[in-house]
Amino acid sequence: MLTRCLDLLAPALERPGAVAIDGTLGLGGHSEALLTRFPELELIAIDRDPRALELSGERLKPFGARAHLVHAVYDEIPEVLERLGVPRVHGVLFDLGVSSMQLDEADRGFAYAQDAPLDMRMDPTRGMSAAEVLNSYDKRELTRILRDYGEERFASRIADRVVRERDAEPFTRSARLVELVREAIPAPARRTGGNPAKRTFQALRIEVNGELEAVRGAIPAALEALDVGGRIAVLAYHSLEDRIVKRAFAAGATSTAPPGLPIVPEDQKPWLKLLTRGSEGADETEIAENPRAASARLRAAEVVRRPRTARVKGAR
Repeated sequence: MLTRCLDLLAPALERPGAVAIDGTLGLGGHSEALLTRFPELELIAIDRDPRALELSGERLKPFGARAHLVHAVYDEIPEVLERLGVPRVHGVLFDLGVSSMQLDEADRGFAYAQDAPLDMRMDPTRGMSAAEVLNSYDKRELTRILRDYGEERFASRIADRVVRERDAEPFTRSARLVELVREAIPAPARRTGGNPAKRTFQALRIEVNGELEAVRGAIPAALEALDVGGRIAVLAYHSLEDRIVKRAFAAGATSTAPPGLPIVPEDQKPWLKLLTRGSEGADETEIAENPRAASARLRAAEVVRRPRTARVKGAR
């Protein structure tokens, strides 16, 4: 879906002096593609993971001063732009969720298929680990996280089992958690839908990294940073993220004037134009090459006029 993202952003980034934000740098593949496709583009690439910044920094060295790598969370866009002295940008790209690098590095604890320390922090230098969440949250909070963030039907059963077993021995490794989830879920439910632990791992990862709160802050911040004619493209990988993006875009693309008003005041007209009809998914060829793309949902929008700041923040 990278080509589609670049095509959607192109009308905004082909202008002279264009500046864009890659809010989720990862290993730098999207940043490299942006800088290659748009030879005059200046890019601000953000990631909370120091390891990602280290690896992508090597990858983006050939682009020299055109690439600015910043250690931050993507909802900190206003602070990042202020530090760099950049008032407005012309394009923003988000590829939300956990990166392939984080999934593939076994010692990070993101992948339920490999035994590893239960960490799951995208930035290992701050915040609580997944083990600390499991060992300190009460049953009610654990149930809420598993139900709301993992959409887990058996959240209460899993949380109850965690609380009982941690009293005997605190959780430290992912394999033990995978086995606990398998035992807590009824046998008929284990036969479909892949590994039964995937929803629990998703929920813990979202909680540990404050992912949904970051998305709720990042989308309005990005829209506020865009100049008129600027475009934003967002790839989300589960319904919780996609719903936040959908609502933020819909708020900007909807008139606030009362229905039937003969003349709509300028400040009540939509200030966003949706560039995708609903969300777009990957085609069969891409899914065959990269199975992780199967759950991707792409939405894009263009700023057609400057809204009032309160309108943008209201999308949160």
